[in-house]
Amino acid sequence: MNDLKNSQAPITTVTINRLEFDDKTDNIYEAISIVAKRASQINADIKKELLEKLEEFATYSDSLEEVFENKEQIEVSKFYEKLPKPHALAIQEWLEDKIYYRNTEKDPE
Repeated sequence: MNDLKNSQAPITTVTINRLEFDDKTDNIYEAISIVAKRASQINADIKKELLEKLEEFATYSDSLEEVFENKEQIEVSKFYEKLPKPHALAIQEWLEDKIYYRNTEKDPE
């Protein structure tokens, strides 16, 4: 997970050359599908890690009216909000050839 936090993925929207993006598959739809699946995996990992860290600082009370502002939870949340979005991380991995994929129709091994 640390490699995702240190990724050079852009935080804002960036235009990517379509020919560079679908170069590995020669099919833009297949490339988008692969990146979308990886983005879902990254999102699940980030969500799991965030919930674990927030749980460390959780305070429980019996009253629903009491709301505690836990500064540690706020800081953790702000850190995760500043990370690049999962789709940007997945696109960066795709462009850097860090995603393993295979087409089972072409390679039925």
